[in-house]
Amino acid sequence: MYNPQDQLTELVRRLEEKNHIFTADPLLITEKLQKEPSPPLTKLHHRASRIDSDGKLADRLVTIDSRIKGTIWGVTILWFVLGFIGLFGVMQAEVVNFFYVLASILGVHTLMLLVWLGWMLFAPRNKPNLLGSLFNPATLIRSKDSVSQTAVELYQDQLKHTGTKWYISRLSHQFWLASLLGMLSSLVLLLLVKNYSFVWESTLLQDANVVEVVKVMAWLPNLVGFPTPTAQDIITAQMNPETVPQMISLRWAMLLIGSLIMYGIVPRLIVWLFSLIMVRSSRQKLDLKQPYYQKIIDFWHRKVVDPDDSPIEQKPTAPTALVSQTQKLVALLEYPYAKPTWYQTALGHSTQAVDNIGIIDDRDDMAKLLTYLQATPAQVLLGIPPQALPDRGTMRKLDTIAQAAKGGLIVQLLDDDSGYLPDPVQLEQLKARRAQWEAALAERQIGLVRI
Repeated sequence: MYNPQDQLTELVRRLEEKNHIFTADPLLITEKLQKEPSPPLTKLHHRASRIDSDGKLADRLVTIDSRIKGTIWGVTILWFVLGFIGLFGVMQAEVVNFFYVLASILGVHTLMLLVWLGWMLFAPRNKPNLLGSLFNPATLIRSKDSVSQTAVELYQDQLKHTGTKWYISRLSHQFWLASLLGMLSSLVLLLLVKNYSFVWESTLLQDANVVEVVKVMAWLPNLVGFPTPTAQDIITAQMNPETVPQMISLRWAMLLIGSLIMYGIVPRLIVWLFSLIMVRSSRQKLDLKQPYYQKIIDFWHRKVVDPDDSPIEQKPTAPTALVSQTQKLVALLEYPYAKPTWYQTALGHSTQAVDNIGIIDDRDDMAKLLTYLQATPAQVLLGIPPQALPDRGTMRKLDTIAQAAKGGLIVQLLDDDSGYLPDPVQLEQLKARRAQWEAALAERQIGLVRI
């Protein structure tokens, strides 16, 4: 899994390759970072943070992370409850077979721990992980916008990374730890409120064999201070199951608790901590060899040898609008504007009457405009407030108006009408927005009024 900075940087890359329109202009930010004395990776992080100037992309990633973590903790609590209930069901009788309870507690746990160990030792090392095909982050995200879908794709690809096996291991051990802790809680609670007699029964094992087995099994719990049954306690538990003294039952109970802790919880805790360390040390890194990153890094490393002889990269420029002497129709695109006579400066030399149709936003507005243009061969001056974005829907409106306007379509990019001086961030956003409109109009050869 990526760290948060790498994750945001990669999301910006994927969105930019999909021609997503950001709040801030990526090209301008890339140019400003050229002289920053930082390593390329650090500069890429700064670039992504500045492109995400409003923090919406980072918030989207945090939302997905939170939902994934919430789901994981929900499953962890469920495993704790299942472990608690499971042991509660096993310990219903007052006379309890010690080995049966011990096998119920540690049998499946030990088997799955050995399966995990075998998987880690013998599984192909460079094979993509299967978690990406088993779990789809899209199930946690209801939004269907391009940013959410791209973020989901990013998480999906991360889950297929080879290093994700340690992430799966950490989750598996976390769930088993929760189950074992649930069993321990249930066991301690039952031993506190009920009086149990522990016995053992076996067809194959004799008293001497059981004594040796218990002696070996009790070595580790006894090492950390848990009292364990003696040889005489073992024989007594087999001969007189109904009249086992309370002290002997106590030693059997402590052996059961000690075995659960030392052979169940402690090994799981160790491998969980090891998996956690491996998760942090094997994080997925940004592939800076990708053409996208290489292009940006090469631009930052580029040095001007001779500014006079070096060719300057030309940005798309919209043609300058030509105001004709025909009938004029003015309208605002999608948003109102504080200055009702915004068009006077552009049409100051026109001798023809000017019809103001208002704001063009929904289908009814478009139908009204098209009806007018069918009857009148007017030149349309479309004012574009600073809030308007050159997205696909907006550009389709411009294309429709341009086709219907017999006298042609010209555009005026309006200044900010908020009444106060924009701060540096807002000013940068306005510049980026005007550059985006300039490029979109240049592509369609729509004339731009330059005042």
